[in-house]
Amino acid sequence: MTGVLLSLAPVLGLIVVGYLLKARGVFGAGFWEGAERLTFYVLFPALLLTSISAARVKGMAILPMAAAMAVATLIMAGLVTWARPALARTGLSGPSFAALLQGAIRPNTYIGIAVLAALYGKAGLPLAAVAIVAVIPLVNFIGIVAHLRWARPLPGGEPAPGPAWGDAVVPALKNPIIIACLLGAALNALGLRLPPVLGPMLEILGRAALPMGLMAVGAGLDLAAARAAREPVMIATVLKLVAMPVAVDLACRGFGVTDVTRAAAVIFAALPVSATAYVVSSQLGGDARLMAGIVTATTVAAAATLPVVVILVG
Repeated sequence: MTGVLLSLAPVLGLIVVGYLLKARGVFGAGFWEGAERLTFYVLFPALLLTSISAARVKGMAILPMAAAMAVATLIMAGLVTWARPALARTGLSGPSFAALLQGAIRPNTYIGIAVLAALYGKAGLPLAAVAIVAVIPLVNFIGIVAHLRWARPLPGGEPAPGPAWGDAVVPALKNPIIIACLLGAALNALGLRLPPVLGPMLEILGRAALPMGLMAVGAGLDLAAARAAREPVMIATVLKLVAMPVAVDLACRGFGVTDVTRAAAVIFAALPVSATAYVVSSQLGGDARLMAGIVTATTVAAAATLPVVVILVG
């Protein structure tokens, strides 16, 4: 257990550093917005492209792992959607439900990459890439469709009749992290390597991805929002940090995924919610305040739950 805590401590510590720097106003708000954009569009894609293109993936149950994670995500989204009428009777509005659904399934890839790299070294990055490709386009699609369906009611109060599918698919396909994973996987499969100058340059950029990304996560925390809507925040936190990893674990067993591949899948499922969920809610008419609370609550709670999950999956 000590080894697990020591591996995760730097990851959690950098999140705390980011929170303190933002809280104390060391840098302006514009700095953190720019840092997150730099991380999302440049640093993490560079890290994933260079790592995946050179990774040794033989012997890893890549396709079963991806299938297990995708199926578990769909099941979780289906169960939450099935429970929507009951949640509505408690007073949960359509925009709030769309935020809660996102909170149950959307992982924070920044933390996931850092955690798997800390636990498994270079072997952790291709496993993180498999999880990203399997889950991130899917949760983007579900999250956007949910907002288009329930966060944009008709004048009479009824939900909109259906989603604009192009609005849900295109953003997922344009995700630079997804593109970097797919390009790195293609280079790896073809046995190709990055050019002499470009490869080392991207490697240098990639080294800044984890510290910058984790501090940006900390800077985005909103404790007041987490306290403002306790019940839906608690529901989403339990679903994301407890139910989601259990679902992925069961799916992995069903698909025959074992050992480190299964462990990586379950750990990725146990991650807190990404701040991207807040962007989706704020842009598509969802309950952005609730979404900020869910992001914050799951990130804080994961400091306790994630080490437990790592120990249990061994």
